[in-house]
Amino acid sequence: MTPQELRTFCLEFNASAEEFPFGPEASVFKVLGKMFALVALDARPLKVSLKCDPDEALRLREEHAAIVPGWHLNKRHWNTVTVSELPARMVRELVEDSYDLVVAGLPKAERLRLDRP
Repeated sequence: MTPQELRTFCLEFNASAEEFPFGPEASVFKVLGKMFALVALDARPLKVSLKCDPDEALRLREEHAAIVPGWHLNKRHWNTVTVSELPARMVRELVEDSYDLVVAGLPKAERLRLDRP
């Protein structure tokens, strides 16, 4: 998955937006103001930090050397993924899981507006 493919995928979700609160080198993808992905699109290797269920985060880290605790984030809830070391399909699933986890924490009215009850 290329940096542009990752960026495009993150922006395909309902109400997703790209912001740069940490400077122009760090893209932060949010849904209704809540972060679901953090990535430096120019970095090599390409790494993305994604929200994850704490138990699932531990399992993924044990099974994949390319998945480590979130860099500069709450390590219980965030993983940092080296994109090139995983199949693109798995990266897309992890991004979608992160988005869904963030949406699940939104008020019900906002979830329904996003078609994600």
